[in-house]
Amino acid sequence: MSDQDLFRIGLLAWIGLAPIIAILLLKIAAPYGRHGRGSVGPRVPARLGWFLMELPALVVFPVLASLQGNLESPARVLLVFLWIVHYANRALVYPWRLRAGSPMPVVILASGITFNLINGILLGLGLSLFDAPRGFAWFADPRPWVGLALFLGGFTLNLRADAVLRGLRGRGQGGYSIPRAGFFRFVSCPNYLGEIVEWTGWALISWSLPGLAFAVWTAANLLPRALTHHRWYRQKFPDYPRDRKAILPLLL
Repeated sequence: MSDQDLFRIGLLAWIGLAPIIAILLLKIAAPYGRHGRGSVGPRVPARLGWFLMELPALVVFPVLASLQGNLESPARVLLVFLWIVHYANRALVYPWRLRAGSPMPVVILASGITFNLINGILLGLGLSLFDAPRGFAWFADPRPWVGLALFLGGFTLNLRADAVLRGLRGRGQGGYSIPRAGFFRFVSCPNYLGEIVEWTGWALISWSLPGLAFAVWTAANLLPRALTHHRWYRQKFPDYPRDRKAILPLLL
């Protein structure tokens, strides 16, 4: 069995683990932010926690994806560029625009760093060593263009949702109030919807098993979190809009 076959088996196992984690997250909310609990051990300031958690993703994938000169592939250049745009925002911009926020448990920080390292390594090595670079001919196909449109649309939705939430910090009951602007009119978590759309688009551009793995894991992490947020809103605010869904307009 070749190294490529072993890597593919490992990726399939990683994808298979995602639904199990999603089920667990549906039952036990990750204890940070509004779902924080007092018994989860030491904590770090929220801004520092987000920075440290997202930094490995910003660094690891671009370095590994550039192995063996594969950045000569225009599709690979686009994938790395979009990745850096997203994670530069998450690691270098988003944390410092937060208001103080609830401290992040070290256990959440450690799990986030671990996930970002594993994901960055699998994606970087997968695209660099085991996936054929796609030349300019790939852009004659509609898939990369649809993927790019999804990525940009999701990224914009995510940024706008974060801006709405920043504007609400420090107001309302216990520091929270009902977001009503933008796509919050339709769903409780348009920021999570934006990320899922982003990485679905990124997977389309890559048209690869590593890209699919990341899209699946993004949904496995964020769909349960959105459903948990939605329940929390309804429990905390008696006047919460009854027709608003958790993450998919009119559906979920």
